[in-house]
Amino acid sequence: MEAIRQTVKVKNHTISITLPDNFNADEVEVIILAKNDIDFQLSESQIKLLDDRVNEPESEYIKSSESLNRIKEKYGF
Repeated sequence: MEAIRQTVKVKNHTISITLPDNFNADEVEVIILAKNDIDFQLSESQIKLLDDRVNEPESEYIKSSESLNRIKEKYGF
């Protein structure tokens, strides 16, 4: 599944979304949610996890594609 997430301004009860050239679909599903000032709040454990990850040495970094592959293998996506 290919997904695009955008925040767009509403003008006169109308929105306009321009899809990238490489987005090839004949039909799409559009879900419209009101934008909140605060989309979500992180828990203390999530903040700690992110802080720990940010402080890891660069030698332990992996590419996002490798991270996604590991998730797919572990959880069967």
